[in-house]
Amino acid sequence: KLCGYLNKLGIKGPIKTWKSRWFFYDENKCHLLYYRTAQDINPLGSIDLSSASFDCKVENGEGVFEIRTPSRVFTLKAISKQAMMYWLQQLQMRRWEFCSAQSRFPVGSSQLVNEPLAGRTNVVDNEDFLPPVKTPTEAVGLKAASLPAPQTSTAFQNISLKHPWTEIQNTVYNICGSKQLWGNNGNVFSFSEFQEHPENPDEEQEAELEAGCAGAFKEGIPEDGRMNWIRKARWMNSGFPGLPEDLSRERNPMDKVSVLQQQILTLTEEVKSQKELVKLLHKALEAAQQEKRVSSMYLTAAEDKDRLELVRHKVRQIADLTSRLEALEQEKKELEQILTLRDSHIQELKEHVQLLMEKNHAKQEVIMALTEQMARELSDPLQVANTITAETLYKQQEEIEHLKDDIDAYKTQNQFLNSEIHQVTRLWTSIAENEKALLMKCACLQARNCQMESKYLTVLRKLQEAVPGLPSSHAELVRNLIQEALQWDVKEEAEEGFNLNPVSEYDEYGFMTVPDYEVEDWKLLAKIQALEIKSNNLRSQEVVEKPLRDRWNSVGELSPSAELKSLIRSGIPVEHRQRVWRWIVSRHCSHLPDHYQQLLRQSKSTEHPACRQIELDLPRTLTNNKHFSSPTSQLIPKLRRVLLAFSWHNPAIGYCQGLNRLAAVALLVLEDEESAFWCLVHIVENLMPADYYSDTLITSQVDQRVFKDFLSEKLPRLMAHFEQYRIDVSLITFNWFLVAFVDSLVSDILLRVWDAFLYEGTKVIFRYALAIFKYNEEEILRIHDSVEIYQYLRFFTRMIMDGR
Repeated sequence: KLCGYLNKLGIKGPIKTWKSRWFFYDENKCHLLYYRTAQDINPLGSIDLSSASFDCKVENGEGVFEIRTPSRVFTLKAISKQAMMYWLQQLQMRRWEFCSAQSRFPVGSSQLVNEPLAGRTNVVDNEDFLPPVKTPTEAVGLKAASLPAPQTSTAFQNISLKHPWTEIQNTVYNICGSKQLWGNNGNVFSFSEFQEHPENPDEEQEAELEAGCAGAFKEGIPEDGRMNWIRKARWMNSGFPGLPEDLSRERNPMDKVSVLQQQILTLTEEVKSQKELVKLLHKALEAAQQEKRVSSMYLTAAEDKDRLELVRHKVRQIADLTSRLEALEQEKKELEQILTLRDSHIQELKEHVQLLMEKNHAKQEVIMALTEQMARELSDPLQVANTITAETLYKQQEEIEHLKDDIDAYKTQNQFLNSEIHQVTRLWTSIAENEKALLMKCACLQARNCQMESKYLTVLRKLQEAVPGLPSSHAELVRNLIQEALQWDVKEEAEEGFNLNPVSEYDEYGFMTVPDYEVEDWKLLAKIQALEIKSNNLRSQEVVEKPLRDRWNSVGELSPSAELKSLIRSGIPVEHRQRVWRWIVSRHCSHLPDHYQQLLRQSKSTEHPACRQIELDLPRTLTNNKHFSSPTSQLIPKLRRVLLAFSWHNPAIGYCQGLNRLAAVALLVLEDEESAFWCLVHIVENLMPADYYSDTLITSQVDQRVFKDFLSEKLPRLMAHFEQYRIDVSLITFNWFLVAFVDSLVSDILLRVWDAFLYEGTKVIFRYALAIFKYNEEEILRIHDSVEIYQYLRFFTRMIMDGR
């Protein structure tokens, strides 16, 4: 059992006093209970150690330490430094055992939560910051309860005025216990009682305590209180041996006399404190009896007039008391003002006295200096020097000893604080891992919920398409359901107060995450896309994104390799994309110093023929991105300078519609306009074939013929379907190839395509184009109208939300 006496710092208004308390650790709740004495039955309070931290400071004094809980700081003091370190180590150990036991999930929890915690809760820390402290048996443990409690200056000072009812219960219990110990001879301790029945003393003591306390408690104390006292008595009897028996067996007569004298002093102080308590109870009893007499007169009055007169008398008494209370409050205020004035006057007098003391001290120093000077002049100079040297050496030795003591104290404090920081860090790590596991489970549940909502909205959309063929009542019901579904908004998520991965309006590069369709019938489609984006983000947050980010974090200097190609195809995280793109462009383009600045100066001095076309295309660039949606956006002037510089850099091409989107994407990722310029040069001059952006666009048309051949080879059913309904695929795919899917795919997938495109070239565009048609092949084959097929092909690429 972890228990013992400690001094607890109590506060009575502005006065702080130390009070002796018996502390006992409750293993079930991880609470440190404290009583006035070891014999008390009810605790005065408790300290929750599960969320507490411990601290000891050298400047607070020897044996003083603190227990910091979220709501309060408890300052305790042990009898010695060894006892303090023992308490701190034991409290640390008990806190860790309780928190480790609590951190385990119950049996039957989700496997997703239990797996990260396997084999972690039973970890034993082998790092000993502070060597174990031996148990101070004279101050800690059950044996300490048999010793007399430490006494304060006055017995009444040790009583807790905040818990009067607890004090009364403990007093009654102690009185009953004292009566039980009186023997037949009138002695305080009965030796024969313990010697007659040595076989089963515990049961006999329990029976005696129950019998002795039953009469005292029966009327005034509830049944629960009696049971608590009986259990407490049993615990005390099991933990503490009979004091008279110990005295007769272990101590000589002189020791017995001294102990009994100490007990007499203790009981005398206890009686004084109980007398004070009884006086207070007498006053309360007299007031209650007076109230009872008045109530009896009211009830026994024969007529209503008599009762009314009694009520009036009571009202007059209340009014009189109210006026007296107001007068007392006014007097209190006046006294407070007088006290404030006197305090200020006392403070002035203290300052004046301090000033006089300082003057007197200065005068004494001058007198001492003059006296020493005269003594040196009158005495032998060598003897004076030897005396001064000896005194100085003695003072230095004293200072060295004090410094050594301080160093030892600070070393001990440092060792304990290191152990406390280490254990708190371990507890925090354990809680963080539990929270992470719960967040992963919650993310999976939210993803499933988003999938169910998306499927529900998809069914509503199918019903929306079939509304013309439904009866009027069913059509009205479908419209109401659709209207209700469209009203699901961020407000509902805000009311829930918990959202793991909310879908923001714009992503990291400024692209709109959910399209803003103007057509009323497509608003439901936008809602489905938003739910699918949220579901994909929640599922990929820990399963895909974190492992990929960890792999990229381990990549040092970039160099061409199969592993780097695999990483780039998996997608580059946002924090690494700019660095990788710069490295790719620098490998294929030699940056000429000051070349970009020369092109800008040339564009300012001479107007290029393509300048007018560039100005027309700037407002039409990436209208779904907030950095280009407004003519006053900051990136619009940068884009203009990049396009003008490229038109002077490559006069054969000058400017072609589509280059504005390529340069805009490069600006969003690379941010620096000169880097974006060289990225555009790399795409046009290195990645794309010659004449791809010429006036005839001849190479672009060749790529469309090649892509149709790929479709016929890889997806023959789909190509036959297109030929049946005379669908020209190049009308859709030509723009894909010209601008590398810009404005065709959602931003997350678009940037993954660009990652691979910049590193591997145009073959990536062919592969992704085939994959897009393969992904939607069955959906296209179900459409049997050429107009509907063209409408579907116009926006079907933006329906792909999962970048995996």
